[in-house]
Amino acid sequence: MADLLFLGVIAIAFLLYLADRVVKARVQARRRRRMSARLAAATARAEQQQAARQAAAAASAALTSVMPAINRPPLTLPGQAGQREPSAD
Repeated sequence: MADLLFLGVIAIAFLLYLADRVVKARVQARRRRRMSARLAAATARAEQQQAARQAAAAASAALTSVMPAINRPPLTLPGQAGQREPSAD
């Protein structure tokens, strides 16, 4: 009778251990799914930002090719008078 009771206690301990491992595995799987979803969202957001940056760079390059004076420095700065050349008096 004691042997049967001892085997029952061991079986219950083993089943509790298995149940604990199953619960932990499910929690970990759920955590991985959430992290995967967050990573996918962050990747999509980064790709959109990169596409927007590339579109802005292309638009800037197109504008510069149409208006080449945009690459030259201004003759005067806003709020300042133009530079005078020394007179040859």
